[in-house]
Amino acid sequence: MASVQPLWRLCDPAGIPNMANLVSRRQFSIEWAHCDPAGIVFNSRFYEFFDWGTWTLFAAALGVAPAELAAAGGNDSIPVAEVGAPFLIPLVEVDAEFLAAVRFGDVVEMTSQIREFRRSSFEVEHRLSAGGELAVIGHEKRVFVIRDRTDPSIIKSLPIPIEVIKRFEA
Repeated sequence: MASVQPLWRLCDPAGIPNMANLVSRRQFSIEWAHCDPAGIVFNSRFYEFFDWGTWTLFAAALGVAPAELAAAGGNDSIPVAEVGAPFLIPLVEVDAEFLAAVRFGDVVEMTSQIREFRRSSFEVEHRLSAGGELAVIGHEKRVFVIRDRTDPSIIKSLPIPIEVIKRFEA
């Protein structure tokens, strides 16, 4: 398995960390449903895996199961009391670099970590290895949003609370 080097902690002029070093790890087996007829993982499935990694990372940092995260804003177990509403982290940009084929039956080791926090967005890096070989590197950009209280079909971004950012420091 390829090793992931910890990210260096950087701060903006106000002292808010731009990067974090908490790493989530997930191991899973490639199933036939992930593959094309040749038994190679279909590229779009990696974007699903990236999504798993991001939600697992947030669950590890905030101590809440992924299914409960969107309903947890304002919950005392998650330090986002100033948000006062459930928050979401929609995907706005994603890319991947495919370095080696991943096949049916492979055991994949995936690491996910925040590369950078910005005012209301953040970037996540995912590294997937199979058979000890780095196979895929992915990047996501997501935004921190809440639903409008008067019209829940509207979402609006807001600054990521420093308390949330601090939870990603290992």
